[in-house]
Amino acid sequence: MSRTFRRVVTGHNAQGKSFFIMDAPAPTVHSRGRGATVVTELWESRRTPASNAGNDDPTVGQPQRLPPPKNGTKFRVVEYPPDSQRVAALRAGGSTHDASADGYVRDLSNRRHPGFHKTHSIDYAIVLFGEIWALMDDGEVLLKAGDVLIQRGTNHAWSNRTEAPCCVAFVLIDAEPV
Repeated sequence: MSRTFRRVVTGHNAQGKSFFIMDAPAPTVHSRGRGATVVTELWESRRTPASNAGNDDPTVGQPQRLPPPKNGTKFRVVEYPPDSQRVAALRAGGSTHDASADGYVRDLSNRRHPGFHKTHSIDYAIVLFGEIWALMDDGEVLLKAGDVLIQRGTNHAWSNRTEAPCCVAFVLIDAEPV
């Protein structure tokens, strides 16, 4: 069972005063079944600088995609199940983080983990709970709750080698390809 995330969003009323426009569980959650990652989309901006006008939810009704929009950002939480479940789901195709579906390079030749992919973004990752291995072409590092990783458009994968879920918050920012 994946966790539900409460999302509180502020905005401006017709008089320009601040108020809370949303306070409820985040409505946009993607999962492709047992063993797949669960992605909760919290917010998205579609340009830089971002617009704070309007009170519509930019995550509702959007197809799931790994990267942020061109010149935009994404804020999401990803729950990674144990690799004992997830690896089979990744090998089955159509995974929640199928980078190839978004025009990114999914590295199926890398035998260390089937989740390897390369993105054109800078990603700020914060481990909320659990632990997860960040894998690079050369090397890997264990991240635990409170740890932060700055992923700069590199070929990478995530490996949860425990039998408990791991939850990571991500801010993805569109970037030039390396």
